[in-house]
Parts: sequence; C-alpha cells; structure tokens
Amino acid sequence: MNEIPTMSAEQLGMSKYTRRQFLKFSGAATAATAASVLSMNDIAQAAITRPLPLGTPILVVVSLYGGNDGLNTVIPYEDSAYYSARPTLNYKPDTLLPLTDGLALNASMTGIKTLWDAQKVAIVRGVGYPKPDRSHFSSMAIWQTGSPQTHLSTGWLGRWLDNQAIDPMMAISLGSVLPPLLAGAKQSGSALPLGGLIIPAGAIGKACMRLSTASQRDSKLSAAAATSMRNLFSVSGSITPVLSQPAPLDDDLPTVAGGNAGGDSNLTQQLNIVAKLIAAGAPTKVWSVSLGGFDTHANEANAQAALLGTVSTSISKFLSQMKVSGRSKDITVMVYSEFGRRVKANGSDGTDHGSAGPMFLIGDRVQGGMYGDQPSLTKLIDGDLAVTTDFRDVYSSVIENVLLTPAEKVLGKWSGRVKAFKSA
Repeated sequence: MNEIPTMSAEQLGMSKYTRRQFLKFSGAATAATAASVLSMNDIAQAAITRPLPLGTPILVVVSLYGGNDGLNTVIPYEDSAYYSARPTLNYKPDTLLPLTDGLALNASMTGIKTLWDAQKVAIVRGVGYPKPDRSHFSSMAIWQTGSPQTHLSTGWLGRWLDNQAIDPMMAISLGSVLPPLLAGAKQSGSALPLGGLIIPAGAIGKACMRLSTASQRDSKLSAAAATSMRNLFSVSGSITPVLSQPAPLDDDLPTVAGGNAGGDSNLTQQLNIVAKLIAAGAPTKVWSVSLGGFDTHANEANAQAALLGTVSTSISKFLSQMKVSGRSKDITVMVYSEFGRRVKANGSDGTDHGSAGPMFLIGDRVQGGMYGDQPSLTKLIDGDLAVTTDFRDVYSSVIENVLLTPAEKVLGKWSGRVKAFKSA
C-alpha cells in the first residue's frame, strides 16, 4: 500500500506545523512517487473523457527478473549436446511441447503453446548484446536503457515517451517503483501500486488537504509535493470503482492442469489490473509488469517450471480476457529476461549466470514462428551461448510496428530488425 506519512493532529496544527514544514516533510515521500500519483489521478476519468481509440496498438512488457534459463524454456530436445551438458537437469522429449526446428517448450507452458499453434507467438532466439555482463543489476540496466556500450540515464521506452505529448497516462508500470525502462529525460511513465491507496480521513485528512493547497511561492519540488498530495485524495474516488469491477472473462480460457502452476500469482494480479484498465478505456499505450524468482542456481527444474507455468497461464488468460474488451487485436506482449544461464549445469542441479536467451512476442499483430539463429551448444563463448540476435533488433521492430514511431528516435541509427510482425 502507498500510505501518506503518518503525522499526529498536533503536528498538523496550524500553529505548530506550517505549510512549508508540511511540504518539506512530505516532499521526500511524494517526489519519488509523483509519477505514480499522477498516473492514478486521472485513470478512471480519462477512460471516460478520452478513452484510447479502438485499433490503437498497446504494448505490454513482461520483465522476468533473475535471469531465465532459456535452454530449459525453449528446449533443443533433439540435440545430444543438451543432454551431455545437463545430465541431471534436462527434460525427456516425451514430456515436452514440440514446436519446430528440433525445439520444444517447457511442459508447463501449455497456454503459450496454444497461442503458438494459433500462430500468435514469435520466439526470437539467441537474444543478447555484445560483451555480456553477468551482473543482475548491470545487465538489467543495459536491457532497460537499450544501450550496451554507453551508460544512459533514460530507458528505451522513456526515450519513446520523450517523443510523445506530455501525458502521465501514456505508459504505466504495475508496482510501487517505476522501473528505469520508463524513465525519460522530458517525461517518465507512471507507477500504479498493486494494493491501491490508503489516505487519511477525519481531522488529519482535512488538515492535509488545507496544507496541500497550491501557492505561487512554492519551489518546483514543493509544488510537486503539494500537487501529489492533492491527487492522493482525488484518486481514491476515481480509480477504486474501476479496480473493484471484475476483470473481463472469456469463456475460452484454457484449462489449467496442476503441472501448469495454476492459481493466482503476482503476475496474474498485475495482468488482471491491466486487463480491467484497458477494458475501461485507459488512454495508455505501454504497460509494464514483472515476475521475479528466475535466479535458479540450485534445484532449478521444478522452480523454473512453476514460474514458466505462471508466465504462460497469466499471459494466455490476459489475452483471452482482452477478447471481451474488443482490444485483442491491439495487444502485443513482449517477454524478456536480463540474461540466460550457462549451458552446463552446476553441481546443485541449477545453472549459473549466462548470456543469450529467447524473447517472446505474442499477440494478433505477431507473425508466429522462429526468428534468429539458434545458438550452437558446442561452439560456446567462455561457456556461454553466442548472441545471435541483438536485443535492439527486437526493440526497433517493436518501436516501429507497435509504437508506430521511427526507431532512430529511440535507438539512434540502428539498422537491425526482426521481421516478426504482420504487414499493416
């Protein structure tokens, strides 16, 4: 929950607690979340007054934190080198979900397999960047800024935002912390806390409202703090009705077996909220959700399968929900992780930090199939898979085909593309 800092009634008394003291106290708390507050202030109202027109492409980014093991996600089950490298950490062919080119999905990914069969899943193989970094923090920063060689303070989607009209509703991340992915130089995306808001009531609430009144004497930080505080009061009444409604439900939702890690999860909750707000008409073109837990150094098989089942079930459910809203043709889901894992299993039936891994593009706009070369399991680079597709190839294609923006405005003169989208 996002809570306003707790203050006593005595602290809020006009004789003992001045407006400047109030803003100074609250500024540190609200400045960091100003974007999240602004994102919620108009969500319900904007859905009514300026809904996103049908047919407008929407991008949903799914970040898998921890470094997902690509070799046990899209499995080269016909390659003997796979079994040699992982004698106790492999999957038998008859347990897998066959695709093409000697590859198969993890058995827990039945929802995505159904979407693959409908030609709505593009799997981009061997995705990474030059000179891979095995640090979670550094590698995720590289992926989210879209800049392997040069340190940037903006995310690749933040730079896309910088080329759009100022609108805090344009891109929203689920969770209380805004990821670097959505940080721009001119404007940033907004964060939407999963638990909603708790705002003060009674005498304390009235005092907060009085003290948050706009003043021409405010500095920029104080003005932002005051605005954010006022928005906290108005957002509760506007977004709560939307979030209290049931998510869209389609009758073709896939049946979830026990091995498919069914049931609610944090990712399911995030996508449920996204589904509600898209169905309500929120004028948002980019959504960011995430799931952690993929740092599988030990006992990987069961843990990763459960996580992949959650990803698969959550996404397939979300896309089925979107059919009811009439937005299913607008949605593209992009799934990535900060790196893959080492080819050889370690001594704990797990895998250590590696380099390249697969990315997924999912939706009606996607031309299903395999893209990029499959990295060799015998021609390794320092024990890692070779990168055969630069992630900027994927980003450029998404920017142009989903966000309808020239890629050079975000990534400079990058020429690579992945032709995984249907022609308009």
